[in-house]
Amino acid sequence: MNNQIYGIRAILEAIAAEQPINKIFLQKGLKGELYLELEAVIRKNGISRSYVPVEKLNRLTRNNHQGAVAQISPVSFHDFENLVEKIIQREEKPFFLLLDQVSDVRNFGAIIRTAECSGVHGIIVPKTGAAPITDDTVKTSAGAVFNIPIAKVEHLKDALFYLQSSGIAVVAATEKADKELYEVDFNRSCAIIMGSEGKGISASVLNLADHQAKLPLLGSIGSLNVSVACGIFLYEVVRQRRI
Repeated sequence: MNNQIYGIRAILEAIAAEQPINKIFLQKGLKGELYLELEAVIRKNGISRSYVPVEKLNRLTRNNHQGAVAQISPVSFHDFENLVEKIIQREEKPFFLLLDQVSDVRNFGAIIRTAECSGVHGIIVPKTGAAPITDDTVKTSAGAVFNIPIAKVEHLKDALFYLQSSGIAVVAATEKADKELYEVDFNRSCAIIMGSEGKGISASVLNLADHQAKLPLLGSIGSLNVSVACGIFLYEVVRQRRI
C-alpha cells in the first residue's frame, strides 16, 4: 500500500484535492516561501504535523522529499454532521462511538473491528492526537475499517453538543463513575466515549457527558486495555437491544 507523498508541491496538491492525510512530517528549521505556504495550508486545514530532523525524513523515503513527507490514510473520512444526519434519518436508534485521544494504531484497529461487529453506525475521532489509520490499523481491524464510517472533528466537545442536540445520549466510559454500565439504558439513541490509553477521557469532555459508567473490576488490576473495555461497552448495547 503506497501511503506516502513527498515533496512540498505534491503535498500542497494532495491537500487541495482533499486527500485523506494522517500526518505531515516537516524538516526542522527549513525556510522558503513554498515551505511557509505549506505550513499555512496545514494549519488552515487542521492537519496533524511534526517537525523532525532531516534524518527522519531520509528514513521515511529515499526520494527527494524537499523537507516534507505526508502519510496518506488508506480510507476517506466522512463529514461529521452529514454522517450524523444520514444515520438519524435511516436508523431508529443511532449508535455512535467517540474516541478521545486513543493513540495506539493497533488499539484503534481492534476497536474498529469490534465497533463494526457490534453494529456501531459511525466512529468519531479528533483531528489531532488520535491514532492515524495505517497499514497496521487496517490489518488489526481485519478490514473492518473499510466497512464503517469514520469522521474527524476539530473538537470532540462540539461533536458532543451536536449529538446531544440531535437527541442522542452521550455515555462516558470512566472508572470515576458511580454507577456501572449495566445500570445505564442503552436501548435508545446513544453514543459511547472511550478515553486514551494513559489518561482516559479528558475532564472537559467528561463533564459534558449525559451519563458516566464504569466496568466492575474484581481483580487487583485497576483498568483494562481500552480496546477490551470498549468491546464490553459496545456489546452491552447489543445485549440490551436484543432483550
